[in-house]
Parts: sequence; C-alpha cells; structure tokens
Amino acid sequence: MNLPLIAISANSPPNRNNMTENFPGYFISFEGIDGAGKSTHIDAFCKLMQECYPKHEVVVTREPGGTPLGEQLRGLLLDAPMNLETEALLMFAARREHLAQVIEPALAAGKIVISDRFTDASFAYQGGGRGLSIAKLNDLERWVQGRENGTLLQPNLTILFDLPGEVAEARRSKVRAPDKFEKMDLNFFEKVRQEYLRRAKEDPQRFHLVDATQTPEAIWDGLQALKINF
Repeated sequence: MNLPLIAISANSPPNRNNMTENFPGYFISFEGIDGAGKSTHIDAFCKLMQECYPKHEVVVTREPGGTPLGEQLRGLLLDAPMNLETEALLMFAARREHLAQVIEPALAAGKIVISDRFTDASFAYQGGGRGLSIAKLNDLERWVQGRENGTLLQPNLTILFDLPGEVAEARRSKVRAPDKFEKMDLNFFEKVRQEYLRRAKEDPQRFHLVDATQTPEAIWDGLQALKINF
C-alpha cells in the first residue's frame, strides 16, 4: 500500500489522478454536509481498520483541529464571525499545523490516518457555501499541501456521505446546539453539497460516494464491504 501524492503545475488546478510519490501509511478522510451522518460511523470504521490491519496503528483526527493549536482555532472558526478570507486562511493555517504535527509523521511511520474532514471541506464550505473563489482555494491548497518536488498531499480515499440538504437539516435539528455553519440556511447547504459532488466528479478514483439517505445499518454494511488497497 502506498499513499499517492499528486503532481500539479503552478498555473493550473491540481491533477489529482497523477500519482508521483509515496508514503508507507494510508490516509482516509470522511466528508459530507452537517447532518449527513459521517461522524456516526467514524469510530466503528476506525476499529474495523485496526482489526483488518493489526500491524498498523490507526490515528483518528479531525478538522478543524487535530493539534493543540488547531483545536484553539477550531473554537474561533466554528463560532466567531469573521471575514470570509480570514476564515479560509485560518482553516488552512490549522491544516498546515495538522499536517506537520500529526498527518505527515503518522503516514511516514506507516500508520493509517482517518480524519473527520480535510481540504474538500474547505472547498465545499468556504468555496461552495460561502462563495470564496475556487482559484484562491486552489492556491491555498498548493501552498499548504504542496511539497518541494511539486506534488500535492491528498488522502488515498475520501468517503463522502451525500445527503439532500433538507434531509440533513431535519437531522441537525434533533442534535446538539448548532455552530455558526450549522445555523446556515438550506440554500447554503445545497451549495456545499454541490461543491462536494463537483470535487468527487473531478477525482473519482479518490472518492467513494455513500448514499446517506440509507439506514445506518445499510451504510455500515457498505463501509464494511469497501475495498481498500492497503
């Protein structure tokens, strides 16, 4: 098993299908709009991965957050009002720290990293939902995830829980007190969803799409049957 890093040029969107470099670990991200149900399955999926690959430590993390600094920034990002570009910059600052302190060392040591959200969330929420230029997000992605040899770090596998906005809205109303994103309207979440789907269409080899309208039991059955090239 090897982790792909994807070759890019300085003047074009990342080419996520060109694998050029390897880590001995494996990187999985869980994505989806708030209320899609991804967090319900992460702990069980981590246990499953540990059972399937007992020689590899499983590292569970999240974004924004994952480090002491990232967790401080998480509180600001989820609750404090701020300029959109400030928000995006803080998201990627937390991500750079997350990569440097947690993700890259774990992958280099041959560990399995499972993250509740990664960069696709920034494109979906700050880009699709909030309207930040995708070109600016591409620039931030290159800066934060790029390496000296011109490659870009991405997950091996992104599991995207797809759910219509109105269904997710009904689910969110039944749980915890909402953060500032969870308080956004249905139109916002539909735009977030569409950007997620655009990203999945752009990089189909990386994404596994989950129909999150299914029962939790059916979703879990599908996750257990998922083939992972590790």
